[in-house]
Amino acid sequence: MIVALLNQKGGVGKTTLATHLAGELARQGSRVLLVDADPQGSALDWAEQRNREGLPRLFAMIGLARETLHREVPDLVSGVEHVVIDGPPRVTALVRSAILAAERVLIPVQPSPFDAWASAELLRLLEEARGWKPGLSARFVLNRCIARTRLLADARRELAGVVPPAMAASVGQRVAFARCVSSGRLVFESEPQSTAAREIAALAAELLEPIQPETGR
Repeated sequence: MIVALLNQKGGVGKTTLATHLAGELARQGSRVLLVDADPQGSALDWAEQRNREGLPRLFAMIGLARETLHREVPDLVSGVEHVVIDGPPRVTALVRSAILAAERVLIPVQPSPFDAWASAELLRLLEEARGWKPGLSARFVLNRCIARTRLLADARRELAGVVPPAMAASVGQRVAFARCVSSGRLVFESEPQSTAAREIAALAAELLEPIQPETGR
């Protein structure tokens, strides 16, 4: 499986989800490659912090913020079962390349209708890409959610009838994730019994389910 995390809006938690999904898939025994396709290199920075802390490498990683990504990824998948692409925060030729490289696209959004509306250009690119890749699948992912708030309930209703639909699993706004950024760890390592760790596990499990038609919910 090749999954790309993309959103033209910055600050939605793409890198946090990308590193944690890669780590969770690796924890389950899969061979995983994380491709940092964001010119800011945040995932590579996280990996460097992990290295400074003397922590073991959980998955392979490469920086590949190039518009030829879709042509280069096929040469990288030998020996790995899953590729996770952490994409750039703007709609560029690099985003188009990441879409073409992927089998599934996750669009992290915070629980605000404005975040979903801001993805219009990305959704247009996805529709365009399906001309070349009819099987391409996309899903919204509610991230940085504050539980039991009206804003979260409103966001779920807003996404209930859209195409692509939203993942059933969502991820909360949790201090555990912030601690992981500075320590180079993942939540299943630092707080394995936490709600944050369970949310990532649920998201990974849903991601591995067979692709369903994008008919909305």
